[in-house]
Amino acid sequence: MQPVEIYTTPYCGYCRAAKRLLTAKAATFTEIDVSGNPDLRQQMMARANGGYTVPQIFIGGVHVGGCDDLLALDRAGRLDPMLAG
Repeated sequence: MQPVEIYTTPYCGYCRAAKRLLTAKAATFTEIDVSGNPDLRQQMMARANGGYTVPQIFIGGVHVGGCDDLLALDRAGRLDPMLAG
């Protein structure tokens, strides 16, 4: 299983939805809370090519985007292979 990193904030519904899908896929993930930490948010934005909204999701070091992008990957049948590596 590929490593998954997800940049989040505590009260983000999209973050919760993305984590729920990843959990349903039995994917373990590292959650990085950027709320109140400008340095972490800057790190996230640099890795996400300027993406400033949360969540920002990385699978195997590859930026896949936000929650909508993760859901689209799943609908297209591309998420499971990506998680498997």
